[in-house]
Amino acid sequence: MYFLSGWPKRLLCPLESLEQPLHIQTDPQRAFFAVLSPSQLSVWYCRPSVLIVSYKELSKAASQFGPYKQAEWRPDSTMIAVSTANGYILFFEIPSTRDKYLYEPMYPKGSPHLKGAPHYKEEQCAPSLSLEMKKVLDLQASITSLQSMLEDLLVATADGFLHLVHWDGMTNGRKAINLCTVPFSVDLQSSRAGSFLGFEDVYIRDMEYCATLDGFAVVFNDGRVGFITPMSSRLTAELHGVWAQDVIDGTCVAVNNKYRLMAFGCANGSVQVYTVDTTTGAMQFSHKLELTPKQYPDIWNKTGPVKLIRWSPDSCVVMVTWECGGFSLWSVFGAQLICTLGGDFAYQSDGAKKDPLKISSMTWGSEGYHLWVIDGNSSSNMKPERDTYNEARQFGILQFHFIKSALTVNPCMSNQEQVLLQGEDRLYLNCGDAAQAQSPRNTSHSEHKPTRERGPFSDGSLDSQGLSTLLGHRHWHVVQIHSTYLESNWPIRFSAIDKLGQNVAVVGKFGFAHYSLLTKKWKLFGNITQEQNMMVTGGLAWWNDFIVLACYNLNDRQEELRIYLRTSNLDNAFAHITKVQADTLLLSVFRDMVILFRADCSICLYSIERRPEGLNPTASIQVLQEVSMSRYIPHPFLVVSVTLTSVRTETGITLKMPQQACEAESIMLNLAGQLIMLQRDRSGPQIRDKDNNPNQRKHLPFCAPVVLAQSVENVWTTSRINKQKRHLLEALWLSCGGAGMKVWLPLFPRDHRKPHSFLSRRIMLPFHINIYPLAVLFEDALVLGAVNDTVLYDCLYTQTSAREHLEVLFPFSIVERTSQIYLHHILRQLLVRNLGEQALLLAHSCATLPYFPHVLELMLHEVLEEEATSREPIPDPLLPTVAKFITEFPLFLQTVVHCARKTEYALWNYLFAAVGNPKDLFEECLMAQDLDTAASYLIILQNMEVPAVSRQHATLLFNTALEQGKWDLCRHMIRFLKAIGSGETETPPATPTTQEPSSSSGFEFFRHRSISLSQSAENLHSKFNLTKTLSMPSGPSGKRCSKDSDCAENMYIDMMLWRHARRLLEEIKLKDLGCFAAQLGFELIGWLCKERARAARVEDFVFALKKLHKDFRWPLPVIPASSITSPFKNGKYKTAVGEQLLKSQSVDTFVNMETDTGVSNTPRSRSWLGAISSSQREIDTVSSHGPHMQDAFLSPLLSKGDECSIGSATDLTETSSVVDGDWTMVDENFSGLSLTQSELEHLSLELASKGPHKSQVQLRYLLHIFMEAGCLDWCVIIGLILRESSVINQVFSIIQSSDIDGEICQNIKTGLYAVDKWASTDCPGYKPFLNIIKPQIQKLSEIVEEQVQPEAFQPVNPSKVTEQVNPRAEESRILSSHGTNPQSDAGNISTSRHEEDKSKTEVEDSFQEGSYDCIVS
Repeated sequence: MYFLSGWPKRLLCPLESLEQPLHIQTDPQRAFFAVLSPSQLSVWYCRPSVLIVSYKELSKAASQFGPYKQAEWRPDSTMIAVSTANGYILFFEIPSTRDKYLYEPMYPKGSPHLKGAPHYKEEQCAPSLSLEMKKVLDLQASITSLQSMLEDLLVATADGFLHLVHWDGMTNGRKAINLCTVPFSVDLQSSRAGSFLGFEDVYIRDMEYCATLDGFAVVFNDGRVGFITPMSSRLTAELHGVWAQDVIDGTCVAVNNKYRLMAFGCANGSVQVYTVDTTTGAMQFSHKLELTPKQYPDIWNKTGPVKLIRWSPDSCVVMVTWECGGFSLWSVFGAQLICTLGGDFAYQSDGAKKDPLKISSMTWGSEGYHLWVIDGNSSSNMKPERDTYNEARQFGILQFHFIKSALTVNPCMSNQEQVLLQGEDRLYLNCGDAAQAQSPRNTSHSEHKPTRERGPFSDGSLDSQGLSTLLGHRHWHVVQIHSTYLESNWPIRFSAIDKLGQNVAVVGKFGFAHYSLLTKKWKLFGNITQEQNMMVTGGLAWWNDFIVLACYNLNDRQEELRIYLRTSNLDNAFAHITKVQADTLLLSVFRDMVILFRADCSICLYSIERRPEGLNPTASIQVLQEVSMSRYIPHPFLVVSVTLTSVRTETGITLKMPQQACEAESIMLNLAGQLIMLQRDRSGPQIRDKDNNPNQRKHLPFCAPVVLAQSVENVWTTSRINKQKRHLLEALWLSCGGAGMKVWLPLFPRDHRKPHSFLSRRIMLPFHINIYPLAVLFEDALVLGAVNDTVLYDCLYTQTSAREHLEVLFPFSIVERTSQIYLHHILRQLLVRNLGEQALLLAHSCATLPYFPHVLELMLHEVLEEEATSREPIPDPLLPTVAKFITEFPLFLQTVVHCARKTEYALWNYLFAAVGNPKDLFEECLMAQDLDTAASYLIILQNMEVPAVSRQHATLLFNTALEQGKWDLCRHMIRFLKAIGSGETETPPATPTTQEPSSSSGFEFFRHRSISLSQSAENLHSKFNLTKTLSMPSGPSGKRCSKDSDCAENMYIDMMLWRHARRLLEEIKLKDLGCFAAQLGFELIGWLCKERARAARVEDFVFALKKLHKDFRWPLPVIPASSITSPFKNGKYKTAVGEQLLKSQSVDTFVNMETDTGVSNTPRSRSWLGAISSSQREIDTVSSHGPHMQDAFLSPLLSKGDECSIGSATDLTETSSVVDGDWTMVDENFSGLSLTQSELEHLSLELASKGPHKSQVQLRYLLHIFMEAGCLDWCVIIGLILRESSVINQVFSIIQSSDIDGEICQNIKTGLYAVDKWASTDCPGYKPFLNIIKPQIQKLSEIVEEQVQPEAFQPVNPSKVTEQVNPRAEESRILSSHGTNPQSDAGNISTSRHEEDKSKTEVEDSFQEGSYDCIVS
């Protein structure tokens, strides 16, 4: 509603006077304000705040009159009455000095400001005034209150009299009323006599006249309060008083004319607000403004009595100050907006308490943008030894700045979904990024809307903005109002925004201007005379591309309704103008209708129609209907808002006639806080009009008004239709100040059944809300608002001289956007009223909202907190109903566990008694495959059950997570099971998060492990007999804990991991096995060594080969059609080319990647190189025993060597993220080639029959693992898939050189024969490769046959082998297996080492990613 902005300003007084101000009062037009000092009266101009004239009392007269006390302006601002301490009233006249100006704005040369504009002087120059004392009136008693009342001045004196003084004929116009003669009663219906005050010393301490109640609210010196009203039209007639029975400690009073409220300040610091019952005349309590101990535990009862109360000019907010200092701002019906007794206002940044601001007098500026305040502290702080001049300039008047909602002055904004705030020179919008969203060419202007702040939701339709634009971030889109318009038309009175939030219009003193957020341009009147001749009176609204406004034409002295097109120039020539009979007070638009409320208390409905005439379309208006409301409205000024809606009580409407739901069915009228509804009378004969033209139909009359609600500040309704969300879109939303919000919700029969006769068609549901509502998003079930926040800057001013800075005394105030969900309140209210069916209908219609799970959680949480912490037993608890309601939704399990995790443990038993046993809920999660939720239930179980139960459930969850490949969860479960085992149950595990911060730790461990194993591996036998002891690594080194309990627990976990690995291997899920090992740091090699003859044995080579092809997306090889005529007729020859290519490609790729990415593996590679060179001879020796295939290898095709072989070039095409530069290199290389068409065809085919690069890396890594573990049958299968004869060579050389179990050899032989047979029938593409390795297969057959004599397996050259260190040779042999030519030199081997090392890193990453990108589970 109203929000503080920035720091306050302090006014500097140019006069050298030591007198401190004590009273401040603006004139009725709020253009000037008078400041009183003990012997001085000054008049200041408001904008800019400059002193115009000052009157100083002579010392002799000053001693006679006494110090000045209070000032009051005459309604026409021509006189000021000042009361003094000795009972005098001084009348000062302000003669009008035409064409004399004291201050004039100076503009730089060439600026566009026109001095010749009409009203230029009046608008932009501060006038020169003079003060003359005209009259002195001696009332011979101390004056307690002074009140201007129409043409009279009402003066209350301490002798119990009330004086009525005329401003003009003062001598004979005096009339004194003795308060003892005024009868007081509880209401006006009781006996006329009433009881008199009855005490001699009773007098009025404070009073204020209320025009709309025709009487004045009074506070007596004994603390009683009342309302005095004349019994006839003249105040001189007999007076009668009414008591407010409950108030006995009143201190001050302020009256709100628009809402007919009287606010009485009390000595206990609260404000009691009363209204007058129109039927009985009694004073009726409305609400109370008081600080609660919940919000202000330290200060709520230490504020002292209320000192001052001031309503804002638009009567929407009230400012309250206390004797002990501080102020607070409240909405009409008691919603607290600001309070300076807490937070940054009360405490410095270092925590020290500040002295609160003590206000001795205050008054609101024009339109409520400013509040002038006299700082009561400043007078006591004066020190005479200070520099007199400086002291005088530090005047004790502060000016606070406010921003207010457009709803305060232009209530037609309430059918919009945007929040629009207006300051004195700028607008704040919450829809600024809509402009960028809908206008791609304006991207350059979006620097104040960072993309990271965009909202997470975007589901807006054309009519309703997406949530992302309305909720995207907490910053405002600020639009500076055009300075040219502002200078001559300050202050801004109205503002409005269109439906899409792309255009805003503002109205100042005269004319109006509008701004487009898309083009970032203002449109002003081209003809300034037209602008200055129109004065908008009833607000303005947008209708499509048109601006509709009600104004007064100053030239013709005629009320008009005008419609301007946004896209045309701003000129009356393009406007559609309709004359109106009476002054328009309010205007609103509903669909294609305009509704006006006029000063004669009548309502007029117009239809508005677009007419495409020529270039600029126009709109025409026709009167539809007039409704007189004078019988029901006592004063037109009391009507706060008027709205057309499609809402009705549904008595005449059934679901068979839904088209009527779109029509203007009712008028909502906010009459001083009472919401009155007039709906169309459909009780008469219904004539179905055939006529298509709606303007010629006879419109139905309206029924008598019905009061829907009290204490209403704002009303929201929408004209949109959404069949899915009828509850929300056909509802009526009310903001009721301190009482929160209310919604008038329609109730629909389910499944189009006939509604129950006893069931009401609508229901009013109240609910509390933590923010002040400014807009309602109907479909999205959200309330948008704004909230004041503060920032302290006192740390910037550390010097003692700067202590008096306002930046130190006050925090910097900012306004932030905010929003709140309300759906859970409504659902709960429906459940309380046993309307569960309606609650379900409503909830299902909103189930697609992104925060719907949060809604259910909030509802459960709030009911649980209330009922479980209640001191008294609850007769009809709501929690079981809410629990049953939530089970209707699939999110039931998550909702319950999230609620439990956010609630203290003491309430869990109460919660699970209502929702069910957590063990059952855990099992439901497992059945529903919702493992993350099950993990949350595990933590509940761990706290509520014995460790054995939680271990049992954790094991279940762990196994399921392993099956589904949820690695993050598996890691958590391992930790959890260990914690149970080691008795660390007091530290429950963290809930699984979507991002696991330490997800790479398994890999770090894995990398280290494989390298150290390679470097320090022992001989073949010891490697083959490795025993494995698995535990989760605590870091890269994977150290074991030495506790006994840990050992048992680790064994328990290991058993599960082994079981899972065995299952994966048996099902030939090698890719999953790789992911599993990499993600969980599983000791794969050690385990495979043990399982070599069992699970790690391949039963069916053909099935395994097919399965791996499928898993790794590796294509089966094919034979080209042209191979018959190909020059490579020899299969052996042909495949050797492919293999060379494969080798060179892989080496080259890895080397390139190593150098490109700059991996930090170089030092490690160097150390490997040393090991390799020393064992170079053994490699040659060992490999010389295998069958030699050197004759089949071709020499490299390119002179440049391996660095840019064809393989690497074509590899670029495969991984296809190539820069143009790479291609040029490839082209150069190819220019030196001389390959025939068929050769190229063959090479491309060879490369096309390879799988993805990532799969290749993963396969090579698995090959390395199996090689180290001695699972040779798997090595053979991977060698077949990669079609690398060197792999097969290596396997056979191992078979020859070591003690290999005969069964393995037999298995490999059988398997290879089976593959050969399968290739012959089903996959001829494999035949060429099988032909290459035929000699090895034959050799293997021989070995198998010789297996009977184990001594035949001794090494061929035992002396040489025993001389050397066997493991290193073995290690080197294995590592050189990746396509390395046995004849290559040391440089080539180092390259292969690089490649192998890189491949290992890459493969681990690929497995790591595999758990996310690839289909793992």
